[in-house]
Amino acid sequence: MLKDLIKMMVQALVSNPGMVHVEEMQGENISVYELTVAKEDRGRIIGKNGQTVKSIRTIINAVSSRSNRKAVLEIVE
Repeated sequence: MLKDLIKMMVQALVSNPGMVHVEEMQGENISVYELTVAKEDRGRIIGKNGQTVKSIRTIINAVSSRSNRKAVLEIVE
């Protein structure tokens, strides 16, 4: 569910939505999401001073806290 939410949000922001891939790795109380986008879209996802990625992380943390899990979003180079 959260993987699909991340993918949907990011695809709306980038110019190459077909290049968006989200990998999910789950631990006991944590989920790590690795986000891969086209090289030219990385700046759009990070945003000015990291504000865009910070906003995305805030949203996924709010959603994941409802199930008592921690969520981490990493942008893969």
